[in-house]
Amino acid sequence: MRDRQFFAATRAPLAVAAALLVAGAAPPAVAHRAASPRTAISDPAQYVNPFVGTKPGGIDYGNGGGAGNTFPGATAPLGMMQWSPDTVTYQHGGYFYDDQRIRGFSLTHISGAGCGDYGNIPFMPFLGDTPVAHETFSHAHESAAPGSYAVTFDNGLRTELTTTQRSGMARFSYPAGQAASLLVDAGRAFNKASGSVTVGTDTISGYTDGGGFCGAGNHYRIYFTAHFDQPFAKAGTVRDGALDASRHTATGQSEGIAPQPPRSAQAQRLRQPTELVHPDAPATGSDAQAMVTFAPGSTVTARVGISFTSAAGAEANLDREQAGAGFDKLRDGVRSNWNDMLARIAVSGGTTQQKRTFYTALYHSLLSPCALSDVDGQYPGMDGQVHQNPDGKVQYADFSGWDVYRSQIQLLALLAPKEASDVAQSVLNQGAQAGYFDRWTLANGGTGVMVGDPLPMIAAEIHAFGGTDFDAADLLSRALDGRGNDKERPGHAVYDNQGFLPVNTPGEWGPAAGTLEYATADFALSQLAERLGDREDHDALLHASANWRNTFNADSKYIQPRTADHTWPSFNPNSGDNFAEGNGAQYTWNVPYNQRGLFDAMGGNASVTNRLDSFFQQLDAGPGAPYAYLGNEPSLFAPWAYDYAGRPDRTDDVVRSAVTTLFGDTPGGEVGNDDLGEMGSWAVWGMIGLFPMVPGRAELVLGSPLFQGITISRGNGAIIDIKARNASADARYVHGLRVGGQASTRPWVSADLVGQGGTLDFDLATTPDPSWGHDPKDAPPSFDVGPARAASGPITGLGGKCLDVDQGAGPTVQLWGCNGTNAQRWTLAGDGTVQAAGKCLDVDGSGTAAGTVVQAWPCNGTGAQQWWPRPDGSLFNPPSGRCLDDPQSRTDDGTRVQLWDCNGTGAQHWVMLNH
Repeated sequence: MRDRQFFAATRAPLAVAAALLVAGAAPPAVAHRAASPRTAISDPAQYVNPFVGTKPGGIDYGNGGGAGNTFPGATAPLGMMQWSPDTVTYQHGGYFYDDQRIRGFSLTHISGAGCGDYGNIPFMPFLGDTPVAHETFSHAHESAAPGSYAVTFDNGLRTELTTTQRSGMARFSYPAGQAASLLVDAGRAFNKASGSVTVGTDTISGYTDGGGFCGAGNHYRIYFTAHFDQPFAKAGTVRDGALDASRHTATGQSEGIAPQPPRSAQAQRLRQPTELVHPDAPATGSDAQAMVTFAPGSTVTARVGISFTSAAGAEANLDREQAGAGFDKLRDGVRSNWNDMLARIAVSGGTTQQKRTFYTALYHSLLSPCALSDVDGQYPGMDGQVHQNPDGKVQYADFSGWDVYRSQIQLLALLAPKEASDVAQSVLNQGAQAGYFDRWTLANGGTGVMVGDPLPMIAAEIHAFGGTDFDAADLLSRALDGRGNDKERPGHAVYDNQGFLPVNTPGEWGPAAGTLEYATADFALSQLAERLGDREDHDALLHASANWRNTFNADSKYIQPRTADHTWPSFNPNSGDNFAEGNGAQYTWNVPYNQRGLFDAMGGNASVTNRLDSFFQQLDAGPGAPYAYLGNEPSLFAPWAYDYAGRPDRTDDVVRSAVTTLFGDTPGGEVGNDDLGEMGSWAVWGMIGLFPMVPGRAELVLGSPLFQGITISRGNGAIIDIKARNASADARYVHGLRVGGQASTRPWVSADLVGQGGTLDFDLATTPDPSWGHDPKDAPPSFDVGPARAASGPITGLGGKCLDVDQGAGPTVQLWGCNGTNAQRWTLAGDGTVQAAGKCLDVDGSGTAAGTVVQAWPCNGTGAQQWWPRPDGSLFNPPSGRCLDDPQSRTDDGTRVQLWDCNGTGAQHWVMLNH
């Protein structure tokens, strides 16, 4: 059930302040003018190098390796089948570029994860009558492109692969002189697996059971069917390393190979000794191996369908999607599908290498989520039951939630709002079937991997970007209920009651990070609630988004872990203790929706700019240094933070440096896991000079485009045209901008650009212009909990006495006869504070106990200075869960105010006058 106590404590219109609104300038509308000539591109697939990310491009910092962990094989956009070669030496994704030994071509893969799964049902062609563990090859005889892959082994045997969304086709060209053989292993995957295989006269079929992502207990079954264009010369299963032609059905299992680094609280507790990052696969497979042979010198075509639902589904997927097409036609068709998607961002100018880097990153951004439902709409749900989608709808799977909410989902929704709407409905379906929203889901199972509550946030982001064809109201309702579910939000009770996740919260392996993640999810959901007209839940969720303040230490000016008694344990910003794949220096910037509030707490724009400059002395320093770690997600917001501090020229510089040095067009062209398209999408946004900074909203903050011409076609008729005069690797600094033909000095654009389309014209130069975008009124909007327009006046309590700062200096705050002085003129500010005499109303020592003194103290941006007016006239302090109170209902001058349990009495009823 929804946590009603939390909502009762924080909801409703404010009694003494204006309604909750955006803090900052109202977004400018995107004016429209006649479009300049649009950028077009022919065959953008030619610029994609699927080998990018298959070789370590950076240091392995222990978060999944220093490579993109991508795969080079054949797949369609958002495809169920991802048919790719697997090398003997394992790397997440299945393919390690430096190893030129292929052990099979498996049907399913994950692109860029830091853990292993899939790699199911490898097909291994070979020569002779005895099964082999692998074959060698040279990269000179290998090629890959969107939708296709080909390699010729050193022995002359050639394999070509192509796919549709749920099926694939292989063409095996065997040299003459030796038996032409093929192994299909239904019991082998990257993790422990089991399976069953049946061999016919010209078919092989069966299923495989797998799971175990990141050591979790997820489980899935994949059915497959393979039809060959010629009957088998010999056929059977493998027993004792040889063909047994008398046995045509077999079952078996294998132990798997993928290392599983701990990525959940449970896995952290059970942490095993470090495993090899790149182990070699065992030479033998499972006992569920089919072996068939053909005439020497044959060219054999295999048509393969898969399904997560049923054997009949695999057959139907194959029949419907291939419809008898030949290999070349199928390959050309999937390339055309890729060109349709890739051309939705057409670029001109730039070098060939820059185009290759760009379109490869875009390609990786569009591999996931993956189709789970069959062509008839059936799919296995998170409840283990088969469900039916309406006609034309696709159920998607493989949600790397913690990663992709930052920019990949927004890019998908920008370019393909129809598909993105189905993704959002898929998230809702998962939550409805499981009874909660998991953080990282694979196929039809949850894994509990990472921290936070990202899946509802994904749906809110899709909605903000125009993917609205899903039941958003039901999604919001279930997400609100999920806030009180231990599986969805470990530690939710203490988070709601105290406003943060303390150190050692059960079920949390990164509570300081988890607090920020929950707060960000609450913010994104608040924006969805607002768009749906649900003001009550919007207000409550927006209040909850301020919980980041409860982990901000005003003395160190860092986000820090905190204990349940509200004290601060020893802290080193270089340490990752109580964070998730990052440290305090990196996570401190992770308040993307309220940079203004964070920056004020950190000391203002000048202080923030200096800290950012220091932070970006290194771009990919790993989780043990006080610098950026742009090979992983926790640092991804930080380069854009300069826009909020009046220094967009520094955003221009850092983002351009990152996309041109950390990303490339070679196999080592990524320094960290691509994470199902998240890192690729960040590079795409960076190269077009836009970024979706605020989860749950569609405003875009600005950098500078790398290309001189960019046209974004949204797939729904809206067009965004971008021109960047003088753009180059060095000309990275904005000196002028026209939005819809009108001059603008704002380093951001309103959601109208995403919703309606429009034009942006940049003037770029090789030297910075620190004056452009420097004016504080031009900063992108931040979103806080107080009134958009500050309310000021005396605050009275019992006996008509005024709340008073003693001697106009404090720290004592007391009741006193009203006298009209500044010591009694209070302001309800946009950041949730109550201020007078240049100070903030503050809970002494950030205490939480009833009776704790409330004082006037220098404003520091912490939760101890948050006071949220409620409908009964009380002022609620969220970290303590208590209210501002007149002790014993006294009315004599000099009575000091305190914290006390909220009780609705006159001693806690405060009224602001003359506001």
